[in-house]
Amino acid sequence: MTVERTAADNENRTVFESMPVIKALAVLAVPTIISQLITLVYNLADTYFVGRTGNSYMIAAVALVYPVFSMTAALANLFGVGGGSLISRLLGSEQEEQAEKVCSFSFYSAILISLLFSMTAFIFLNPLLKLLGASSETVVYAREYMFFVVVLGAVPAVLSSTIAHLLRSAGYARLAGIGLSLGAVLNIVLDPLFMFVILPAGQEVTGAALATMLSNLMAAVYFLVVLLRLQTKNGLCIRPGTGLPERENMKMAVLVGLPSALTTLFYDIANVFLNVLMAAHGDYQLAALGIILKAERLPLNTGVGICHGMLPLVAYNYSSGDRKRMFSVINTARTAGLIVSAASILLYEIFSGGIIRLFISTSMENTSDTWQTIAYGTIFLRSRCLAAPFAFMNFHITYTLQAVGDGKNTLMLAVLRQCIIYIPMMFIMNVILGATGLVWTQILAEIITLCIALHVFKKHINLRADLS
Repeated sequence: MTVERTAADNENRTVFESMPVIKALAVLAVPTIISQLITLVYNLADTYFVGRTGNSYMIAAVALVYPVFSMTAALANLFGVGGGSLISRLLGSEQEEQAEKVCSFSFYSAILISLLFSMTAFIFLNPLLKLLGASSETVVYAREYMFFVVVLGAVPAVLSSTIAHLLRSAGYARLAGIGLSLGAVLNIVLDPLFMFVILPAGQEVTGAALATMLSNLMAAVYFLVVLLRLQTKNGLCIRPGTGLPERENMKMAVLVGLPSALTTLFYDIANVFLNVLMAAHGDYQLAALGIILKAERLPLNTGVGICHGMLPLVAYNYSSGDRKRMFSVINTARTAGLIVSAASILLYEIFSGGIIRLFISTSMENTSDTWQTIAYGTIFLRSRCLAAPFAFMNFHITYTLQAVGDGKNTLMLAVLRQCIIYIPMMFIMNVILGATGLVWTQILAEIITLCIALHVFKKHINLRADLS
């Protein structure tokens, strides 16, 4: 067992230190991209199967709740990305004992914060649904979906994503990918089973919610087993008696993770505002928006997968002092992400109508309502997809700054992107152009943010490289 562990440790060190950059990035990024794409299918599953009912109100209800459920990713980023980035840097500077303590600290902190989130959602369930813009036709479905997916499902969802980040930070991207894929596959299988076989007609939203909750639970069990088997290996440890890391390392984990968490959280809050504003234009527009917010995630999830694979490589080589390799990783990841973004724009512009029709049945009753939803969705998707390359570049810069431990500028960009630019612009565009203005807001906000982010990136990345 010891020999096997030593061989595995040496293999991971080779990936970080000497393997050709393109190959090393592929080793860490490809499993992450695959898991991100499967997770995308997992996130699309509820919308797809609920869409089989042809009921625009059910689709709108799932769309209302989804930004709240997505906040679990923000909570996972707080200690997953923050702790994971620090673990990679500690391993790069050969501080394995501190890396283990950071891992344990991140694990238990994730459990605590997800429990608080779950309890808050339960206490304020009805007021929250009203705030989200649920109408009299959608509120019952939205309540059912939120109870199972958020109130009962938040802890396993946060824990799964947090552990996946921690595994990637130590070089175990394949194991992280398997766990995320497991949850996705289970959801795809369980969705139709609960919706159309076990539960009666009219309970399809409840069935989808149950399937999602159980899938996240099973994935969490897998990740726990994997993490327990990898105890004290490459900085991974969750034993309660491990002890706390140094105060500076706890602070660093939170400061680096906080911008990533806020980036995701602000994105979800922005989508809450977007849903509320769009709901005022009608349930058909809201249902269409709910579909495209899922459908447009192909380039986003792929880009995030590339960034997740890039982060530990950049962090490790930044800490070890290999600046040439660090910048090579950054540039290679950027090129790959922009290629994916360009391809996705071509795909959406050509096939937008067909993509929307995948998520809502035209063979059920109320076909007039259905076709109105499809018409809005086609127009919305063709507009929103143009933001893909700019959104990727903003993510790429954010993850690079996190990798080198620059929490201050990452936090500034996170607040700037959503709170100062996107959300206020959303209200202005809604007044000027209505639903169409809401859809075009994202690309304008991404371009403005990127202009500022590029300035910050060039100035501070080069400065930190020179000073270290």
